[in-house]
Amino acid sequence: MAGGATIARGLSELRAEQPAQPGIVEIAAIIAGVLLTVGLWTPVSGCLVAAFALCALITQSGDLASCVLLAAMGAALAMIGPGVWSFDARLFGWTRIVIRDRQR
Repeated sequence: MAGGATIARGLSELRAEQPAQPGIVEIAAIIAGVLLTVGLWTPVSGCLVAAFALCALITQSGDLASCVLLAAMGAALAMIGPGVWSFDARLFGWTRIVIRDRQR
């Protein structure tokens, strides 16, 4: 969801830009959204998605709730890491965290 929302936001901002001004930030946001969607470099792309959402929150007068939600999802994915079916899991392995009960 976070990757798709970032791609959609980047594409809509890229279409709204002036022809003389290159949309480097929007293109970088689209690339970060694609990386997050396929699960490649999840910690880095999650941080980038969170940073682009916060940047959009500060610089643009858009929907406050969607920017905050997108930033929170990007930060959460950066901290949690990739899922089982991601490219990161295939390339680097997927570790499972098991929390054991304390026995006295």
